[in-house]
Amino acid sequence: MEHITLLLAIVIVTALVFDFTNGFHDTANAMATTISTGALKPKTAVAMSAVLNLIGAFLSVEVAKTISGGIVNEDGLKTEVIFAALVGAILWNLLTWLVGLPSSSSHALFGGLIGAAVMSAGWSSINGGTVVTKVLLPALAAPIVAGLAAYLATRLTYRINRNVTDENQLKSTAKGYRAGQIASAGLVSLAHGTNDAQKTMGIITLALVTGGVLAPGSNPPLWVICSAGVAIALGTYLGGWRIIKTMGTGLTDLRPAQGFAAQTSAATVILASSHLGFSLSTTQSCSGAVMGAGLGRAGGVVRWSTATRMFVAWGLTLPAAGLVGAGAEFLTKQGPWGVSVTAVLLVAGSAAIWLLSRRKPVDHHSIDVNDGSAEPAGVVTTAMAAVTPPPTGSAATGLTTADLQTTIPAPATTTADPARPATV
Repeated sequence: MEHITLLLAIVIVTALVFDFTNGFHDTANAMATTISTGALKPKTAVAMSAVLNLIGAFLSVEVAKTISGGIVNEDGLKTEVIFAALVGAILWNLLTWLVGLPSSSSHALFGGLIGAAVMSAGWSSINGGTVVTKVLLPALAAPIVAGLAAYLATRLTYRINRNVTDENQLKSTAKGYRAGQIASAGLVSLAHGTNDAQKTMGIITLALVTGGVLAPGSNPPLWVICSAGVAIALGTYLGGWRIIKTMGTGLTDLRPAQGFAAQTSAATVILASSHLGFSLSTTQSCSGAVMGAGLGRAGGVVRWSTATRMFVAWGLTLPAAGLVGAGAEFLTKQGPWGVSVTAVLLVAGSAAIWLLSRRKPVDHHSIDVNDGSAEPAGVVTTAMAAVTPPPTGSAATGLTTADLQTTIPAPATTTADPARPATV
């Protein structure tokens, strides 16, 4: 570390800032459904997620190697390119956090890196095959696979419990699903640390390679792994409450069985991709799983207006972060003054977004699933609910025996007035 220059130190600190924003931006991936179903209290959930994110950072370096030596060519790449890429990623993360949209921090990072590299050295600096096979294809497949798995798991869960009608059994079953949901949420947090903390490790390792501190193809040093794990854990503990609210109640209304199915499906997809070195978006995997679980319950709804905004944000992430990264690189390659101007713009943009967020603050006290602020179901979901047969048994509907008891009033009868004689 004695050869680290001032610019390289700035890049490392900026990378850890991105890791921090990744933590609070993506806390919703693991804990939104756990909080919305009441399985865990908000602060307890994010604390648990933070610890498991830290542990997950030490489990693998396959994704870090994909980023540090796969997406862009290391030869001739300058350190300021990494700085410009991080500027694009951080600003996009903060902007989507401000509006409460669960966009992909991973794709923001990739977009910034690709835009900055193209501005610096042209399209030849990008490994197009790696981008397609390990970024774009997983981005398309992950939400579909996770959503389909969650849909099938939810249908199976309700089918297994369709004959459970005893109220005590219903309560016991719900308690069991909440326990399972806590375990699956922990698995998602572990997977998030394994997948997303490695992206920052890869960026820092790439910066160290461009600065001549490490040889090309090197694994992340231990201090890089530790710092990346701590940064994402701290960000996770703060909790991105705006996005948690969107994921927990904005997309659909989940019950414990659905939350368990969604999180288990998402964790399976994320861990499998991390093992294979696919740098997919945990946000897209978890969002797809939540929507799949929402549709898996008979009569369940998905708020397609919110989902549509989320899809648009996903599609804009790579190009938007890429444009900001390219603009930042245009400034940084002008020399030291350009790097200074870019740093000032990053700080000013981040401060402006934070000040805007203070106009309508959202914290853990704002996460109330019964506050009535969720958007109504869209036309598509309403039509699906209308043609979907109702679930059999009270277990499928979540109602208790008392909920099903009602009094049907007798029809009103008209009696003749005995004091008035009949009219002939």
